[in-house]
Amino acid sequence: MNVFQKAIYKLVPRSIKQSIIKESATKSDFSKWMGRVFFGLENGTLETNENIFSIVSRLANVLSSLPFKMYKNYDQVNDEFTDRLVYFPNQNQSLDDIFKVLEVSRNTNGNGYALIFRDIRMQFEKLVPFNPNYVEPILNTDSGDLWYRVNNGGKSFYFHNSDIIHVKHIAGNGNWKGISPIGVLKNSNEFDKSVREFSLKEMQTARDSFILTYDTNVDDDKRKAIVADFRRFYQENGGVLFQESGVTIEQLKRNFIAGDMKISEDITRDRIANVYNVPNIMLNSGGNSFSSNEQVMQMFVDTNLASTVKQYERECNKKILTKEQRISGLYFKFNLNGLLRGDTTARVALYHGGLRDGWLTRDEVRIKEDYAPRGGPADMLWVSGDMYPLDMDPALRKTTKRNERDVSE
Repeated sequence: MNVFQKAIYKLVPRSIKQSIIKESATKSDFSKWMGRVFFGLENGTLETNENIFSIVSRLANVLSSLPFKMYKNYDQVNDEFTDRLVYFPNQNQSLDDIFKVLEVSRNTNGNGYALIFRDIRMQFEKLVPFNPNYVEPILNTDSGDLWYRVNNGGKSFYFHNSDIIHVKHIAGNGNWKGISPIGVLKNSNEFDKSVREFSLKEMQTARDSFILTYDTNVDDDKRKAIVADFRRFYQENGGVLFQESGVTIEQLKRNFIAGDMKISEDITRDRIANVYNVPNIMLNSGGNSFSSNEQVMQMFVDTNLASTVKQYERECNKKILTKEQRISGLYFKFNLNGLLRGDTTARVALYHGGLRDGWLTRDEVRIKEDYAPRGGPADMLWVSGDMYPLDMDPALRKTTKRNERDVSE
């Protein structure tokens, strides 16, 4: 970055950002690049395909509900900075709302963007998500820096990558934009839509049919009268129809077969699960291969959530924290333990082993189960023998009668 670019980066972005925010706030016009998450193809598919809506909403809800905290050398940090970031990243949203918006954008458009505002000391001030359809990553061939072009009201604004939180799906070599999952599913969605429309049309147009049989001795006038009477009955969709001798009326059975729709639905769900890298049981399909909910969540975390969480953590650590803060030991981290807790039996076994082997305290277990810590001995590490403080002199442990005599002497 040359001297001119540095000057532009330091002086211009803040005024541009503030003017855009002011314009959007005064006009209350969120039809531009701010505030709108759903747009175009992604919008239509998300609003009309219940399977895609289901998986996108589940992924967004799971990630936004995870505890997101700042740590310093494994110790949780609670200060004014973290309070503002979590509860007031901007005047309208909390951080979990922003993460939900970013995750919905990422899982529809393939990219989620949020603009970082900084104060005069270049410290974090606010975070605002915006519509990914108005953003285009651009690489500066002179400096090699990545910039983002944001279109707003017919004008283009440029922001350096250090001011943009960008979370995305995988991108091809040389591309900075993530691939849209809905774009990948385009053919599958069209096929599923065609099957549904055909089946609906068949159900709507399928009318009752009859076989009208009469003997050969029925003359032409009587035959015309029988047909006219039956036509009237059919058009009126009911009424009284007198069946005379020599005339037989038999209804043709036309049963709607839903088997083809079920097969098509299962195929579509499997394809959606494959594209979003989630167990198909999350789309209410299959799931017989899992013996417990713990196995399902472990697979979900391994194949999907771990990489997504790491991407959010890296972006926040790199762009919200300063270099000095990172060097001092500060970092952001999602807590995935809640998803991997398993059932009651699995948790009891885990806590029992941790307590008896001396790597968990009773207070840590109580905190994990949302109970208040007790302090004192409950905050100490114990070891089985049976259960003494880990730092206790072994000679003082009354494990045998000999030890008891030694202690008494």
